[in-house]
Amino acid sequence: MKQNAATVDGQVEVKGDEVDTVIIGAGQCGLSTGYYLAKQSKSFVILDENERVGDNWRRRYDSLRLYTPRRYNGLPGMAFPGSRNAFPTGHEMADYLQKYAATFDLPVRGSTSAVRVERLTSAGGGFLVTTNTGTLRASNVVVATGPQHLPHVPDCAGELEPDIRQFHSNDYRNQSQLQPGPVLVVGASHSGADLAMECAPNHPTWLVGRDTGQIPINIEGKPARGLLPVLWFVANHVLTVRNPAGSKLEHELRTAGGPLLRYKNEDLDAAHVHRTESRLAGVRDGQPVLDDGTVLDVTNVLWCTGFRRDFSWIDLPILDDLGWPRAERGVSPDVDGLYFVGLIFQFSFASMLVGGAGRDARHVARQIARREVLVRT
Repeated sequence: MKQNAATVDGQVEVKGDEVDTVIIGAGQCGLSTGYYLAKQSKSFVILDENERVGDNWRRRYDSLRLYTPRRYNGLPGMAFPGSRNAFPTGHEMADYLQKYAATFDLPVRGSTSAVRVERLTSAGGGFLVTTNTGTLRASNVVVATGPQHLPHVPDCAGELEPDIRQFHSNDYRNQSQLQPGPVLVVGASHSGADLAMECAPNHPTWLVGRDTGQIPINIEGKPARGLLPVLWFVANHVLTVRNPAGSKLEHELRTAGGPLLRYKNEDLDAAHVHRTESRLAGVRDGQPVLDDGTVLDVTNVLWCTGFRRDFSWIDLPILDDLGWPRAERGVSPDVDGLYFVGLIFQFSFASMLVGGAGRDARHVARQIARREVLVRT
């Protein structure tokens, strides 16, 4: 890479490695984008805050399994290994991503976090990407950090009794972290149901939060094998931002939460999970209290309350009123040369699934190539 100098805001002279495109994030979306840029013989680098590719999957709870079978979890150019109908674990997904990066010799810089992205005002233009290890100058930046950034925990968590053990789902690994006694799972989307089912055999378990609905099939049953190709087509080509049903679903997924997938309400009932749609209202005398006045005497709390988005490190006007980046199929309409992959419902329902990363990445890579042609002409 070449060293370059430029001026930011007409004041500060900076130097940094020069590359055509910086991809921030080495998950399935960032790696897929790198795959397509490599096929175009473009100069690019992928930044990964983790030491190893896939570590973000390795840090999830041990019992995590994907909600789609292996045949729908491959990235461009490389099928997911193993039985096509089996559902991979989070650790298997991590190992697959690591092998994917190695197989295609993708230039991933581990332990490297982007701390700021800003416009350069020199004659050459482009972006300056400041990282914890140095700076990069790029003509294009692809933000592939996804929508899950900072674990969200309600403020009232700090009012719980000190001897109540608390974990956000981001930090929970397995039941060895829990102490004896009842467990409260806050947040009743699919991850909340997963963890409630895990805890129920060994702990009295409460699951609280609004009902986000549930899909009407058993995703691991034999009938689903025949139905999944149809659902996959719908997820990719019907539920898109181009039709009213897709646009409505986009709003629901970005503002509410996903439906129950693997475990349904009847599964929770059979496991004797105390399911209530009452919301956590606060804390009374150190114990959690629901909005119907019920006080829960628990010894553990698992917060399945989602994540806050954090794009504050992008020093550019990119966010809409809800805090989401404005992007048309991943292309920023406000900042030329800035792209996104991995957003919820970026183009379709499949955009939030591993197997949907390739199509969105291919589109973004094509737009980068198209932009370069326009710049030259």
